[in-house]
Amino acid sequence: MSYHSHRISFHRSRWLFGLGASLFLTLLLLTLPGVVMGAGRDRIEAFLNVTGFDVALDSIALSAGSAPDMLGVDENKFGSDWERLADEVFDTAVMHDMALEILEQTLTDDALDHAVTFYASDLGQRLVEVENQTHMNEDEAKELEGQKLVADMVAAGDLRLEMFKRMNNAIDASGSSLRAIQEIQFRFLMAAASAGVVELRMDPEDLRMMFKAQEPDLLPVLRQSALAGAAYTYRSFSDDDLAAYVEALEEPEMIEVYELLNAVQYEIMANRFEVLASRMTELHPGQDI
Repeated sequence: MSYHSHRISFHRSRWLFGLGASLFLTLLLLTLPGVVMGAGRDRIEAFLNVTGFDVALDSIALSAGSAPDMLGVDENKFGSDWERLADEVFDTAVMHDMALEILEQTLTDDALDHAVTFYASDLGQRLVEVENQTHMNEDEAKELEGQKLVADMVAAGDLRLEMFKRMNNAIDASGSSLRAIQEIQFRFLMAAASAGVVELRMDPEDLRMMFKAQEPDLLPVLRQSALAGAAYTYRSFSDDDLAAYVEALEEPEMIEVYELLNAVQYEIMANRFEVLASRMTELHPGQDI
């Protein structure tokens, strides 16, 4: 089967961006200060809950639905077999343990304390509450409403739009979000080809060149999607609350935390897609839903 070009459907939230691939994660671990003295597991568990990153990890399971589309395969042809496999591979307990194992080695006490201090505050917890709701909500109406909110802000010259842009820039300070998406797709497609699930009619280098050629078209789409997600998620917050949040996100310590957490999230996603590809040979076409 030839390769069909489709984007992974990512959740519109503050965890949208990230470094994503194992190469990026490795480079990050080599450059972050103090990575050999990670925080203890109990403190990391509490950190995940306070910041809402535990729900962000759980929401990775929703991305499994984009796998057949990326391969040009109709998931309905596998019936309930597909749902079973996706649930097994994207098991939330497995992903949670993977995150803990990485963060134990990489998340410093100083970085943990800095993030917890903000997210444990009244504003921080109100933000986490709405962000958790967004993580687990893939309703298309949500995205359409976010797009309308952005259009209204553009028409009115609303300064909130600039705050959302600053917010997204702080979350993706390294500008690596698109590379992360491409790397996850690349690893998934390579694993699927290796397992004999699909036949790629281009070599790996050509595939990377194709991704590169798509960047000018995809980057604006990704940015607009992030803006719509932020507009929808934080629609009930005052300008003062948004300004306080943006300032917190732009602090160097918080940028460091986000670079790490995003790298962890997308490395787990890439890993799970690779496992999914290797196990798709277990599927039995024709089984009823």
